[in-house]
Amino acid sequence: MEQEKIECFDGNSCAAHVAYALSDNSVIFPITPSSVMGELIDEWAAAGRKNIFDQVVSVTEMQSEAGAAGAVHGSLAAGALTSTYTASQGLLLMVPNMYKIAGEKLPAVFHVTARAVAGQALSIFGDHSDVMATRQTGFALLNSATVQEVMDLALVSHLAAIKVGMPFVHFFDGFRTSHEVQKVKSIPYSVMKTMVDYDAIKKFHAGCLNPEHPQMRGTSQSPDIFFALVESSNKVYQAIPDAVQAAMDQVAAYTKRPIHLFDYVGHPEATHVIVCMGAAAATCEDVANHLNAQGSKVGVLKVRLYRPWDAKAFLATLPKTATHICVLDRTKEPGSFGEPLYLDVAATIQETGESRVIIGGRFGLGSKDLTGAMAKAVFDNLASAQPKRHFTVGINDDITFTSLPLAGPLDSVPKGTVQCLIWGLGSDGTVGANKEAIKLIGSHTEQYCQGYFEYDAKKSGGLTRSHLRFGTKPINATYLVDHADYVACHHPGYVGHYHLLRDAREGSVFVLNSPWNTIELMEQNLTGDVKRDLANKKIKLYNVDAWKIAAEAKVGKFINMIMQTAFFKLSGVLPFEEAIKLLKDSVVKMYSRKGDEIVQKNINAIDLSLNAVTEIPVPAEWANAAPPKGFTIEGAPQFVNEVMLPCSHYEGAELPISTLLRNCEGGIMPTGTAAFEKRGLAVTVPKWNAEKCVQCTLCSVVCPHAVIRPFLVTPEEQKAAPQESFVCVPAKGKEFEGLHYRMQVSPLDCTGCGVCAQTCPVKALDMTPLEEERYNHKNWEYAITLPIRDDKIETTVEKPNLKASQFKQPLLEFSGACGGCGETPYIKLITQLFGDRMIVANATGCSSIWGGSAPWCPYTVNKDGHGPAWGNSLFEDNAEYGYGMFLATTQRRKRVLDIANKVVQEASTPQDVKDATQEWIINADNAQKSKMTGNALKKVLAAHQEEKGLLGELWDARDLFTKKSQWIFGGDGWAYDIGYGGLDHVLACNDDVNIFVLDTEVYSNTGGQRSKATPRGAQAKFAASGKKTSKKNLGLLAMTYGYIYVAQVAIGANQMQCLRAIQEAEAFPGPSLIVAYAPCLNHGIKGGLVNMVEEEKQAVKFGYWHLFRYNPLLAKDGKNPFSLDSPKPSGDLKDFLYREVRYDALTRQFQDEAERLHTLLAQDKQKDYERYEGFAKNGF
Repeated sequence: MEQEKIECFDGNSCAAHVAYALSDNSVIFPITPSSVMGELIDEWAAAGRKNIFDQVVSVTEMQSEAGAAGAVHGSLAAGALTSTYTASQGLLLMVPNMYKIAGEKLPAVFHVTARAVAGQALSIFGDHSDVMATRQTGFALLNSATVQEVMDLALVSHLAAIKVGMPFVHFFDGFRTSHEVQKVKSIPYSVMKTMVDYDAIKKFHAGCLNPEHPQMRGTSQSPDIFFALVESSNKVYQAIPDAVQAAMDQVAAYTKRPIHLFDYVGHPEATHVIVCMGAAAATCEDVANHLNAQGSKVGVLKVRLYRPWDAKAFLATLPKTATHICVLDRTKEPGSFGEPLYLDVAATIQETGESRVIIGGRFGLGSKDLTGAMAKAVFDNLASAQPKRHFTVGINDDITFTSLPLAGPLDSVPKGTVQCLIWGLGSDGTVGANKEAIKLIGSHTEQYCQGYFEYDAKKSGGLTRSHLRFGTKPINATYLVDHADYVACHHPGYVGHYHLLRDAREGSVFVLNSPWNTIELMEQNLTGDVKRDLANKKIKLYNVDAWKIAAEAKVGKFINMIMQTAFFKLSGVLPFEEAIKLLKDSVVKMYSRKGDEIVQKNINAIDLSLNAVTEIPVPAEWANAAPPKGFTIEGAPQFVNEVMLPCSHYEGAELPISTLLRNCEGGIMPTGTAAFEKRGLAVTVPKWNAEKCVQCTLCSVVCPHAVIRPFLVTPEEQKAAPQESFVCVPAKGKEFEGLHYRMQVSPLDCTGCGVCAQTCPVKALDMTPLEEERYNHKNWEYAITLPIRDDKIETTVEKPNLKASQFKQPLLEFSGACGGCGETPYIKLITQLFGDRMIVANATGCSSIWGGSAPWCPYTVNKDGHGPAWGNSLFEDNAEYGYGMFLATTQRRKRVLDIANKVVQEASTPQDVKDATQEWIINADNAQKSKMTGNALKKVLAAHQEEKGLLGELWDARDLFTKKSQWIFGGDGWAYDIGYGGLDHVLACNDDVNIFVLDTEVYSNTGGQRSKATPRGAQAKFAASGKKTSKKNLGLLAMTYGYIYVAQVAIGANQMQCLRAIQEAEAFPGPSLIVAYAPCLNHGIKGGLVNMVEEEKQAVKFGYWHLFRYNPLLAKDGKNPFSLDSPKPSGDLKDFLYREVRYDALTRQFQDEAERLHTLLAQDKQKDYERYEGFAKNGF
């Protein structure tokens, strides 16, 4: 029999490996952190991989998880073994179909990366709240606690599902297990093939829907038989545990890894036992072994099959000597007596009549890992005279006092294990390179290995932390590295911002990427905390100027291979020469899709790094270096100092509940806080050349982060500036007579994307090292205190003026978007135009992550404290959510109008109040006039604000005087797919809402999966061999209603058309839809997103993206409502396509298919233009 193969896999890869083998059909939809499984299934199918039935799996992406569940149900009903992959809200959308699938006794397998369910906030991270919401669906629930168990139990779940003809959820902890890389033994397909019950499959096929032997399913039943038929399934569920154990035994007979419904580890006569499920069980096991070695009698009972609950098997596994039992749940059920696993265990023990102490506690919500210290605290509490019940561990609950105290770090990792902690910058390649390092070490040594990766809420450019472990013994530490032997910092901006060496072990190694390659420079630039840790912990300090090498090798910001070279040189986990050879081999594997030039550049980077690491001696006097000041900002809001800054400096985990409750109860947070972050992480920032500048403000228009803005300055204000470098020039234009002009950059907020400099028509911006421009921070701080002079020129619907729009304050600034993001310039412009009266519903996706990741808020306020009011509900319901906001605001304003009319009619109302109220009533539905007359009304009402009755009521409703502008933002995954039904319905309701679709042509937030917006021939995840069908025409579909304003825009290609469309849409007295082209990191634009604006220009030039507006108001005047704003396409479309890796890569992997699809794509685009040209000539 074929032997197992040792490979470095993460949990998702293990589950996908098995699911592909045992599925006929796979129905998918992307959701973090399960998407990887669907991506792998699709890649393997595209490559022609065969399952155990000697067939390529049929892979289908649906429009939502609800759709996927429906398709799974239908596929099973028609006789195909079918699997799917999901998490969190996605799993909840499947629940209705799960009841049906279980009720009809169909052998589905859902592989679930257990994840928090969004409540007071979204969390993409792991816990068991989603799985616990499926307990009564009738699915069997089988849990894997480690990456190896995912391989083994994924197979068990499929074998058992086939055997008993019932559906299974096979779940494992999101991120902690799904994304943890471990060395595992993969089970060959030839072996799996021998384990399947083919008679059961025949029985399944015989009972499926087929007109050759017809049947009826899903009937409507009356009370006479419904209850009895529900109860008729009892015997089936009673048989499941034995069937699962039989499958476990079958798998274990081959793997020699015994596994059971419940497994106990620890002292054979343990008195104190923890019962838990999931990744935390491994940590509890390590700690139990540590305590037992010191004389304790403790153990851990691991739950594998959670539903059906087998009380007999549980009791048989639990040591009879156990007098004290603690049940840990990774979920919270508000209002219940206890959490689910606790209640099951308590009921099981209660029915035996035995007297044992049983307590329960919660841990790990939203991926708050259970550390060794926490597990010890649980054992300590259980052993105390009066154990705390219904406790929490891992947080500081100083309100209801549920939390357990921690005694300090506990290092229970086996001796000899090398632990590494690497601080990286999102999109610099660090995480990908570290994953590759794990695979290299795991594949070429006998060592065990583990890799886990943290990401902050920013898109590219955010903090990443890689946690790597290597050793000669199995690694069960399912928590972050807290005793590091090797620490690397890949960005010098992190020095002083994070406590980099807090988790460094004494005598460890610290490697810094910086230009500070001498002791003198280190003395000047290292902060006190770093110096003290280096000296007191006797840490060896090394430096490598990775950015200098990257520039020489021409790899841009990608320093991953440079830092990997340093890692292998200093860590000693592989012989250095062998490591370098393997590293170069991995470069070919990682980058061949992007072309030979990229491969060679990265190999050159490795060669240039071989002797680039410099050891810096650590002076003994650094032990007494002054500690840094606390992270507070004088004069900043309480929320910023108490919540935002601690989170910004990676200390948010230590915040007590009282602080959070005081500042953000219910997850509601203030706006305008991103301005306090000042990360200063750009390598280079734009430097303004006043003499060259033509004052077009185009750089401000396209800046994704609002870090470059034009200011109009009086001579007196210029003189009062804090620095002589606050240079201004006379403002051009008669409207600005007597004023000076300055283009000001915020260097500490800039991401260094370079879009502004690349776009400037006269090259008046030069990308300059940050350190040379840091002084400009004071100029920025001064500039933003100056009056906003946006009244000198106006931009109106009738006469849009781009320059005028840029003197308005952007009420979106310093977001967490990628450098060069194609989405944010649009939203920033909308906030400049309407931000002080906007209400925003934002679909989950990129725009909700860069726009709404706690605790930073990039949406801000003007001098009056007014700004966008922003909310996010879910992915699928955003149009309805926004429409509900509109309905509420409309109804509330109707009430205000009723009150206002009564005020006017009331004889006792003072005349000045009557007049002001009447004027407001007349203009209440006009945005600008309602604001102007509303402000006048406020002034006269102020004298009556304390009065009861109508005047007091009208005063209390003053925040509704200005007509609100309702916007609904989201990406193409929402608008074209999961949310399309709601979007279509809201548009059809013919109410005054504005929908803005940020079209990146992929699910950009979940990693670049295809959507119905993905064009034909584009390579994307879930479309490994290129998308076969044409792009959905969202604008055309909306235009068929005849009463919806519709536009398609590309701000980089035609700023005036974009501005005009946005202003027309907002002014339109009905629904509007704008579809905006947004270049994305997932497109793989050659040269990077610095070319974002140019890419949009080329897209329009070559006819890839067409610009148009459709305004139904024109039809009422007898005019053509359709305006084609694109020029006739010129050039070969393929010249545009191959500027992007998503198209170019297909030509190397599937050459003939690429030629076919790209020819069809060119035809698609030509037909679109001809259609629009016809509309422009003949009307729509």
